[in-house]
Amino acid sequence: MTEKSAEKPSPTTRKRKAKTDEAPAKRSRLRFALKWVARGLGAVVGFFAFLILLFAIVPPPINLYQMSESWRLGGIEKDWVSWEEIAPVMGRSAVAAEDANFCNHWGFDMAAIRQAIEEGSNRGASTISQQVVKNVFLWHGRSYVRKAMEAVLTPVVELVWSKERILEVYLNVAEFDEGVFGVQAAAQHYFGVDANDLSALQAARLAAVLPDPKGRSASKPTSFVRSRTRAIISGAETIAADGRSACFAG
Repeated sequence: MTEKSAEKPSPTTRKRKAKTDEAPAKRSRLRFALKWVARGLGAVVGFFAFLILLFAIVPPPINLYQMSESWRLGGIEKDWVSWEEIAPVMGRSAVAAEDANFCNHWGFDMAAIRQAIEEGSNRGASTISQQVVKNVFLWHGRSYVRKAMEAVLTPVVELVWSKERILEVYLNVAEFDEGVFGVQAAAQHYFGVDANDLSALQAARLAAVLPDPKGRSASKPTSFVRSRTRAIISGAETIAADGRSACFAG
C-alpha cells in the first residue's frame, strides 16, 4: 500500500490565509504612502519657511502673477524701492484704503470678515498681510487650496516680518495699472515723480486704484475714483491722528 498523502488545505482555509496575508500588506502600503505624504508636506513647509525668512531681508523677485502678465503683455514695469524711499503719506493712504486696522490685527481682520459674511461679500475682508502672501508666495484666482495656504502662511509672515516690512513689500508688488507693479513704477507712470515725492493727493489716487488697477486710473480719474480719493485722504489723516498708523509710521 502507498503512504497516505498529506491532506490539502480546504478552499475556505486558503481564502482565510490569503486575507490574513493581505491585511499586513495593505497596512504597509498605507504607512509607506503616509510617510511620503508627510515628507512632501514637510518639504513644502520648509520651502515656504525659507522664503519667508529670506524675503524678510531681501526683495522678493518676480512672482507668479507678474510672470504671467509679463508673458501676456510682452513685459512689465517694476522698480523696487526701500521703505525710506516711499513717501510716508503713501503708506497711510494704502492702509486707509485697504486695511484701516492693519496695525491692530495679526493678519486677519475678524470684524471685517464678520461684516463681509453678513453682507454676503468678501470685499474688504482681505487684509494687506493676506494680499502680500497671495502676491508674493501664491497665485491669483479663487480656490480652496490657495485660501487654505494663505490662511496658514499669513500668521507666519505676521510673526516673522514687521508691519513696516509687510507694507513695504505690499507697496512694491501691488499692481497699479495694467503691467505696472510697485509704487515707484506707478508714481513715474502716472505722475512723473519718484515714490518719495508723492503728494497726499497723488498717494490717495494711487491707493484708490488698488482694488481694480485695470479698471481705474490715477491720472484720468472717474467721478468714483475722485470720490474714493477724497475718502482716502480723510482716512489717512484719521489713522495718523488716532494712532492706527503707529506700527509703520514711527
